[in-house]
Amino acid sequence: MRHDLPAVVLDLSATGIGIVRSLAEQGIKVYAFDTESKQKIGKTRYASCDVCPNPVSEEEKLLEHLTRLGQTFEEKAVLYAGSDDYVRFISKYRDQLSLNYLFLLPDHSLIEAVLDKRLTYDLSVKYNVPCPKTFIIDDEDHLERIASEVIFPCILKPVISSNFRKRIDHHLYKKAILVENPVQLREEYLFYSRFGELMIQEVIPGEEASIYSVKTLFDEEMNLIGLWMNQKLHQFPPDFGSTAMALSIRDEDVINMAVPFLRNIKLKGLAIAEFKRDERDGKLKFIEINPRIGLTQRLSIACGVNLAYLNYLLVTGQNPSPVTKQTEGIKWVYLVRDFLSFRQNKKNGKMTITEWIKSLSGHKIEALFSWKDPLPFIRSFVSHIRYLWARK
Repeated sequence: MRHDLPAVVLDLSATGIGIVRSLAEQGIKVYAFDTESKQKIGKTRYASCDVCPNPVSEEEKLLEHLTRLGQTFEEKAVLYAGSDDYVRFISKYRDQLSLNYLFLLPDHSLIEAVLDKRLTYDLSVKYNVPCPKTFIIDDEDHLERIASEVIFPCILKPVISSNFRKRIDHHLYKKAILVENPVQLREEYLFYSRFGELMIQEVIPGEEASIYSVKTLFDEEMNLIGLWMNQKLHQFPPDFGSTAMALSIRDEDVINMAVPFLRNIKLKGLAIAEFKRDERDGKLKFIEINPRIGLTQRLSIACGVNLAYLNYLLVTGQNPSPVTKQTEGIKWVYLVRDFLSFRQNKKNGKMTITEWIKSLSGHKIEALFSWKDPLPFIRSFVSHIRYLWARK
């Protein structure tokens, strides 16, 4: 296999670090970039790391940065995005970036659709994929008109997350807000509507372990090159956060819903499709799609389906054999986030210290920790504790 083409990874969160290590361990030279605060925490010895302009507020500067870098390579480098903001940026400037980089993305209109929760909901309805009842709120008057149709509790969340992240103080930003009654809904809407368009969505009953993520890699002709999946066990923040603990598991019901849906919408390249099993009827309900590698990339390697590396082979024209069998029963834990999630659950009477310690048992890998590269774990741990203290 040819490994001499460099890789450029945009993101130095746990997602990006998972991509970096996946490639570096194959002998691939990796360059990794992120905004200053994130690069300071996530810089890793597995890559040449540096600061880059913000993909949301400094698009043209980031394009210039990557163009200059790309021109220093003898051949095109493979380009990776570790967050939705970087995906949107690469897709938007694909024509310019393709002069110096290799990557595989679906049409830009589809990228916009899966990153816009309103349009993603429309896709699920179009292809008859069960999903929670959803309302897009036009304005305060519209909210008043639909209030009687909303079933409580519900969740209020931004239609396009990046609009919020660039306009709202990070201490206030939330992926979703649980709303218990009409009075709270109006109050939360009036506050958060200043920062972007909002939507109301039905809460799907069920524990965090009812959530499943299918990760895929399709080639240009929508042939499946890589597939694996995991079950969420814990989230941070609890209930409506990102994964803090996950389990490698294969559920054919979830796969048989995810793969045809992704094929129908022609989501080539990397993708994550998330579903939750509704405890009321046992049926799977679609949650969201992300057109990239996920946070649990290190679990991808451990369970035998290294999507980051398969993508490298695919876009460099090396025709990798499909890998769709995975090892089950391996846990992935983002320890500091899982601990903070436990603290909140303990405070709310949902988990004991004994239950949390027991959850850490078994064959597992940590999201960031590596004896060969311990500093990202240490810096991330300190950063999370400082953030928690600041919020207090």
